[in-house]
Amino acid sequence: MSQLPDQPSRTSVPTSADVARSAGVSRATVSYVLNNNTTVRISEPTRRRVREAASVLGYVPHAAARSLRAGHTRTVLLPTTQPSSVPLHQSLLDQLESGLRLLDYTVVRYNSAGLDADTAARAWAELRPIAAVAPAGVSLTPYGMSVLTRSGARAVITLGPRPVDGAHALVLDERATGRCAVRHLLARGRRRIGVVMPLEPGLGPFADARLAGAVRAVEESSVDASVRPLPLGYGEAAAEDLAARWPGLGLDGVFGYDDLYAMLLMRALQDAGVGVPAETAVVGAGDLVLGRLLRPRLSSVGMALAAPQPPAELVDRLVQNPEGARERHDLLRATVICRESS
Repeated sequence: MSQLPDQPSRTSVPTSADVARSAGVSRATVSYVLNNNTTVRISEPTRRRVREAASVLGYVPHAAARSLRAGHTRTVLLPTTQPSSVPLHQSLLDQLESGLRLLDYTVVRYNSAGLDADTAARAWAELRPIAAVAPAGVSLTPYGMSVLTRSGARAVITLGPRPVDGAHALVLDERATGRCAVRHLLARGRRRIGVVMPLEPGLGPFADARLAGAVRAVEESSVDASVRPLPLGYGEAAAEDLAARWPGLGLDGVFGYDDLYAMLLMRALQDAGVGVPAETAVVGAGDLVLGRLLRPRLSSVGMALAAPQPPAELVDRLVQNPEGARERHDLLRATVICRESS
């Protein structure tokens, strides 16, 4: 009869007691050092000795045990549905995550695709986060807010085009992008302006906000002008079809949603014999380097963050002051970089 091969014995999990014995200190000292507790004075050589012992043994603090002792977690939840297609938003999320880790928070990105708003909030609450930062595309309702706060969340923060009642708000108001682009086109004498509305999944909330800003720019102006939405798929065939219909649209300017769509459409317009900017001025958004290499060079709305402090520090402050008033910070600063295409 064949025998099963010998199974390797299970390796024991190193504990803080093992680290304490190896470093010649108490378990309390190990806890203070590895949890970055600065309220207790510990010499730098001792701190180095504890960290070296932990590294050799492969020991890491148990997050759940630490949470039980503290009465709360150090988990900040970043719910997601899919990676952001807007570079500025993705950059902000990356800055937020790296900054929170440096402040000794555990950051969890939770994929909420396919969950309705209330089901998603209950799933997040199961992790007992100390804070939740919900970006655009992830819905929050009053019920979801209640579930999160009752489960121990000290700060619930939205990150997107519009604030949500009851939550702190980091507002990236994309209306400013469309408003800025169309105000520029109006100043250049354009009166019949198209606004590209991408058909790519996930861009709807951003496109709608940019269109609303474009409409607002016309409403605020003193000239007789109009805005026309232009649905466009991201592909050569779709751009060629739109360019073929261009003469019948009667447009003399177009805001291309972003630089990628603007470059796609500008190339198709040129191939169709439409002069840029002679017949149609084109403006993108995002100020990509590639847009500067085209001829004519692409005008673009440059977007930058105007945060009052690093996003992670702002979240940390809201966590430390859970009873404070709801805060709103408008983070998006938009300016046009004028080049030859407009």
